[in-house]
Amino acid sequence: MLIRNLVEAGFVIALMAVVPVLSYRTSRQSEIFALPRIKLYISAVVSQWILAALGIVVLLVTSMSFGDVGLRLVSLPEVFLWIGVLTGVSLAALGLVVFLEGRGWWPPEPKMVCALIPQTRTEKYWAVLVIAPTAALCEEFLYRGLLLAVLSQWSRSPGWGAVLSSAAFGMAHMYQGSIGIARAALLGGLLAIPVLRLGTILPSMASHFLIDAVALVWLGPKMIEESHQ
Repeated sequence: MLIRNLVEAGFVIALMAVVPVLSYRTSRQSEIFALPRIKLYISAVVSQWILAALGIVVLLVTSMSFGDVGLRLVSLPEVFLWIGVLTGVSLAALGLVVFLEGRGWWPPEPKMVCALIPQTRTEKYWAVLVIAPTAALCEEFLYRGLLLAVLSQWSRSPGWGAVLSSAAFGMAHMYQGSIGIARAALLGGLLAIPVLRLGTILPSMASHFLIDAVALVWLGPKMIEESHQ
């Protein structure tokens, strides 16, 4: 029991404190903007898969099952319904941001965000085939799966678990500035809803992939264009 508690505590500290600090420090490194965008993508992908691998270790050490962290099948109609709702609401919100930025009613995107938006065809392929799937699989497993489960157990409240894990997800995006943190936290809260309702992270994974793919390839460039007019 002691080992399990220590491992869970280390995992929570890593996601709620260490990752945000590293995210902040990354955003402060001016030399990062001189790196090729593909190199930034590779670094982000490797980092996320390392965290996901550590999450699997936590899962094994604590004797939690994959079902405990939402990796379970449920009714397909419910899954597709939630995918449609989550994706539609999220993309509509991002579209509204683009609209507001175009009229100067929304703060411009931080420099770090601009540096990550794909520009060439090759970079867009990377965004859709590598970045978006990695974020969907790793982040949902870590934040809506494992972290939410641990925090729900600690607080004895799935609701508080969702709130705290969503806040941690927001802070992990500290490199995007205060607006990006709030945006990611709200998205995390939205993606946590079907986890609480259905007990699975599969709709959240699928929606996360679709949201990131569309945001990176289509809405992202529009956001950058509008925010810098």
